[in-house]
Amino acid sequence: MGVAALIRQRLGECSPAERRVARALLASYPAAGLGTVAALAERSEVSAPTVLRFLSRLGFGGYPEFQRALRDELAEREASPLTAYRAAERTGVPPEGALPRAAATLPEAVAGTLAELPQGELDAAVRLLADQQLRVTAAGGRFSGLLAHYLVLHLMQVRGGSRLLPRTPVERTDMLVDVGRRDLFALFDFRRYEEPTLELAREVTGRGAKVVLFTDRWLSPVAGLAEVVLPSRVESPSAYDSFVPSLALVETVVAAVIDRLGPVAGTRLKAMEAAQQEFGGA
Repeated sequence: MGVAALIRQRLGECSPAERRVARALLASYPAAGLGTVAALAERSEVSAPTVLRFLSRLGFGGYPEFQRALRDELAEREASPLTAYRAAERTGVPPEGALPRAAATLPEAVAGTLAELPQGELDAAVRLLADQQLRVTAAGGRFSGLLAHYLVLHLMQVRGGSRLLPRTPVERTDMLVDVGRRDLFALFDFRRYEEPTLELAREVTGRGAKVVLFTDRWLSPVAGLAEVVLPSRVESPSAYDSFVPSLALVETVVAAVIDRLGPVAGTRLKAMEAAQQEFGGA
């Protein structure tokens, strides 16, 4: 588990002063933790001993150990497929082959993702996504946009009021111009994090919209703006991060949304099937 995910997981155990340290770290992560103890204390409006008590609660033996963890994590966050490919070249192709690697890696990554997910975060995400008073807009990056589309296709079926953010400027502007407090954005952002997704989160939260973030264990910078953060592991048998655990998480969220909606989901599904037969299309 990454440091940011650990902070969010332990937030409920913290004193009010310690929570200020946590929020200061998450709002400017990881940069806020790479300066001095005094600088972090000033940013958090607490004393230096409060910062150290907070780090002790997280399990760190002191500030140097905490910073080492941040630097190690920062290196991992910035890793690219090329970095992973070159590392594999140096060590050689594993003799067992892709299929055994996948069989060993992917199930463990899925199980770890679901086991590490705080129940409170899942409940909060489901509560928001099942709220039919909120209009849901999903968006992702070059690859993670596929997950956003997958989520929206399910939400269209079971609750309606859901859409995928268009990529063309005119359609995108038209969709965003009226964003407000009745909007919920499901954003997907994984390393290496995409600046347009962060800019979008800043804009919509500034207008009162809420954000549910799907990300990796190092946490996208969007985490500092999100109402709910749902991290996934990304271990993979190849040089590319895997979205298999993230897909499992999306399907878990969809199942929980259906459970929360109850008969409303069934009514919507019946209406969708009837409309499909009436208007045609698959």
